[in-house]
Amino acid sequence: MKYFPISNQLFIKNRAKFTAAMKPKSLAVFNANDIYPIGADSTLPFEQNRDLFYLSGVDQEESILLLFPDSVDPKHKEVLFVRETNEHIAIWEGEKLTKEAATETSGVETVYWLTDFEKVFHELMCEAELVYFNTNEHYRQSVETETREDRFIQWCKKKYPAHPFAKSNQILQNARGVKEPEELALIKNACSITEKGFKRVLQFVKPGVMEYEIEAEYMHEFLRNRSRGFAYTPIVASGFNANVLHYIQNNQECKDGDMLLMDVGAEYANYASDMTRTIPVNGRFTDRQKEVYNAVLRVKDEATKMLVPGTMWAEYHVEVGKIMTSELLGLGLLDKADVQNEDPAWPAYKKYFMHGTSHHMGLDTHDYGALKTPMKANMVFTVEPGIYIPGENMGIRLEDDMVIQENGAPINLMENIPLTVEEIEEWMNK
Repeated sequence: MKYFPISNQLFIKNRAKFTAAMKPKSLAVFNANDIYPIGADSTLPFEQNRDLFYLSGVDQEESILLLFPDSVDPKHKEVLFVRETNEHIAIWEGEKLTKEAATETSGVETVYWLTDFEKVFHELMCEAELVYFNTNEHYRQSVETETREDRFIQWCKKKYPAHPFAKSNQILQNARGVKEPEELALIKNACSITEKGFKRVLQFVKPGVMEYEIEAEYMHEFLRNRSRGFAYTPIVASGFNANVLHYIQNNQECKDGDMLLMDVGAEYANYASDMTRTIPVNGRFTDRQKEVYNAVLRVKDEATKMLVPGTMWAEYHVEVGKIMTSELLGLGLLDKADVQNEDPAWPAYKKYFMHGTSHHMGLDTHDYGALKTPMKANMVFTVEPGIYIPGENMGIRLEDDMVIQENGAPINLMENIPLTVEEIEEWMNK
């Protein structure tokens, strides 16, 4: 891995939070992700199942974690299975975790080779009265591929039909939403890498450069700072392209007079950052561009103030919509009649700002976290309002990552990334 080792105390704490919420005499199972084939002997780069990583720190394929707090044998309260390594594997694929290294990484004392899984699992299932399965129930998920977890669930139900089962997702939604100090430090590091990439790009962008060249500048800076690369597929959208919310082609020329929207973020140690900035290709805002930009910035600033413990996510978005409506009236994009005659299910402001303002962020860019209960301290949310005006060949979005505090305003993990019109122009014209 490119990233520095993470203290296993983080994963010990995370497991303690999970097991504290488990039912008596229950067993929880977490599987690694598959390595996905492309064709012939080619595969996609491996990315670990985020729940398994959250609970163990193990960043290796074919790994399984069992949690059984009520095990009769104390050594089986936590059990980790990893793929057996040997000299041949080390030569062809590189070093894999030994049992000792797996313990050092995770803090799990009992480590077996994967070949022992069925035997040990059967022994524990004979004691367990319920088994937790790990399913993806994120509100944005759309999974069509059968996963390693899916295959395990099918196998387990067939082999142990008398066991009732429960879902681990509800526990993880609550646990993963509130970050530990070590997690906040990792996210902050990802944000700092993103900052370096953005400052590099500010002095690179000019009329005539291609969107993919800008993407390459980010990747260069991310990799040289121990990131694996982008936390999500980057959006580098100039001119009209910024009005396509998930524009990822990044293949057009950046032209003089256009604005350039960049939604990018570095990952670090599997943790994400999520930044959006919109800059003038030629280094100077026009009066209209500045007017719209500052309107978006005011919405962002006001929305940020509402990220405090006790705020309800759904109500928060309603309030942000009211602020955006006021700004759109000021810009002449809406008039009073538009607002008076709006459909409550799709308010007038949605014509120019059609997406949400905030989402949880952490191990996933759109991270797990409770959304129907009040916000809590140490949750990390994005704040990302935007105004999209196809008729003016312009879309502007601004986004930072915020940590909710027990008292006071949230902490901006991207506070050192240029944001104001003056800061952007100064950096671009150094």
